[in-house]
Amino acid sequence: MSTPSPIERSVAAPTVWHRLDRFLARLRPHREPLSLAIDSAIVAIAWNITYLFRLGFERWMSARPNYDVWVLIGITATYALAFRLARTPQAMWRFSGFGEIQRIALACAGAGLLSAVLVLMAQLSAVPRSVLALHPFVALMGLALVRLVFRAVYEHARGRITGSEQEIRRAIVMGAGEAARRLLAGIHRQGWIVLGLLDDDATKQGARIAGLPVLGPLAAIADKAVRGAATHVIVAMPAATPAQRRRALELAAPTGLPVLTVPSPDELREAGAGDARSPIDRVRDIEPEDLLGREPVQLDEAGIGEVLRGKTVLITGAGGSIGSELCRQVARYAPSRIVLYELSEFNLYTIEQELTENFPAIALTRLIGDVKDLEHLRATFQKWQPAVAFHAAAFKHVPLMEEDDNALAALRNNTLGTYHAALAAAESGTGRFVLISTDKAVNPTNVMGATKRAAEMVVSMMAAEHPGTRFMAVRFGNVLGSSGSVIPKFKEQIARGGPVTVTHPDIIRYFMTIPEAARLVLQAAAIGESGQVLVLDMGEPVKIVDLARDLIQLSGHTLEEIPIVFSGLRPGEKLYEELLADADDTVATGFQRLRVARLNTDPAPAQHLIGWLRQPASATRPDDARQRLAHCVPEFRRGH
Repeated sequence: MSTPSPIERSVAAPTVWHRLDRFLARLRPHREPLSLAIDSAIVAIAWNITYLFRLGFERWMSARPNYDVWVLIGITATYALAFRLARTPQAMWRFSGFGEIQRIALACAGAGLLSAVLVLMAQLSAVPRSVLALHPFVALMGLALVRLVFRAVYEHARGRITGSEQEIRRAIVMGAGEAARRLLAGIHRQGWIVLGLLDDDATKQGARIAGLPVLGPLAAIADKAVRGAATHVIVAMPAATPAQRRRALELAAPTGLPVLTVPSPDELREAGAGDARSPIDRVRDIEPEDLLGREPVQLDEAGIGEVLRGKTVLITGAGGSIGSELCRQVARYAPSRIVLYELSEFNLYTIEQELTENFPAIALTRLIGDVKDLEHLRATFQKWQPAVAFHAAAFKHVPLMEEDDNALAALRNNTLGTYHAALAAAESGTGRFVLISTDKAVNPTNVMGATKRAAEMVVSMMAAEHPGTRFMAVRFGNVLGSSGSVIPKFKEQIARGGPVTVTHPDIIRYFMTIPEAARLVLQAAAIGESGQVLVLDMGEPVKIVDLARDLIQLSGHTLEEIPIVFSGLRPGEKLYEELLADADDTVATGFQRLRVARLNTDPAPAQHLIGWLRQPASATRPDDARQRLAHCVPEFRRGH
């Protein structure tokens, strides 16, 4: 037999309270028949105690009639029937209180009365009348006492296990590898009881890992007998492929238990090395990115580092969901300075504080600025001379921008703002300018998408007019968790108890994570040529209703508890999005699942649109915004 590892030794010595809770957890699937059996035994003991009280120790056995055993069996059966009718076996003893005792009292009174009537009708006169009268009270005291003792022991055990009054959490762990061993080494100190593990490795099944049994393959999570009294499922498979993790989540979702996971390899690498607690202990809720089941894109880290290391980098919209992640990703490559350009004071302060704490060696310039202010942008670029500029500032909420009064604001911010930033970059000699675009720019059916398509055309126009700067764009689908995206809305609705609203049962979207999006932008800066749009092959699109259903189930709810309601397509919304238009030529790159679209764009429409937007009179004519936008982007067709 092999010597246990230090991790296994640390787990193999749980307290007596952990062992007691595991023992009770194994019994809990059989709670109802076991409760009925215990109650029946207490009724029988109470019958004997009543005789003892009535006849005394010397006569409590000898003075009984010879048929007393049959009377006892009949009375016990009567009480058992009363308990079933009162539903006392379904009650959880750890929550016993006055209401439960009241229900037991009624059951005892009814059963005691019925038993007395039956004994008298059968003319069993040797059974003392006082025993028949006292027995229901003695039985009630016994039944109440055993419940109160159980509750007291449970609450004491809970306090010793969790260190507080919170409920004991019992988990089935999916995965029995090294991550599970490390998880088990510390999780019981946080108030968890692990009942067992599951793993598809046949050599592990039936074995004990760190003192706990491997109960079967991952698919066994569907078996109630295997789950037992578990309150949570923990997926401990950080080294598995995204597809394997996705399969584990799909198996866990129908259980109706909340599903947690250990951190991913990226999260473990980024965790603070000085933390006293192993990062693997930090189980967390399932995030939407866990559901994608897609291999991450492999990027040219060396090439990106060459572009950014030791350089000044400017980011517009630096405090937004994409912009802030861009800041984090850029900081990893040790630029000499990051110029944070942001309109929101709070967002700017938040990202500046985070970067200062995590990357103290990088100089930060914090600027409140509006991309519609050309002179301020010019002064900023001239002063700081960035080598690379990432343009993430944009209005992106589709239904909000469909409002007639907001269409011009979207056009001025998204399209004119792009022109201002690009012009300031060209005039200051910036080497690379990257526009953050969207799949909604392809065959747009809404104002937001059309303004971003116009912004791409501006980038193409600037590439032709200013060859000294590389102008490029990066186009991707919906970003999980970004501001205005559907995921935060789903989470809020689930937290409120539902319902979860989905616009249409057939609506689909391409999804990617915020870090994926930010890395794609950096890759565009490293390999993109002027006038190009870098596009990620995002795999299969995701049905929004499936995503909503998964989030509901993985939070421990059923679709009956939190229903999905279809609210209808919103203005400008499409059932599906596209990453390439028919007129866009694609060019292969040296990176798997990355491709480049070379925009087939005549610069004249973009020039006319920018010329109109720069006129002061355009600000007073919002009704012309859609018409001007449609002239510049002929494929723009207003959707639903």
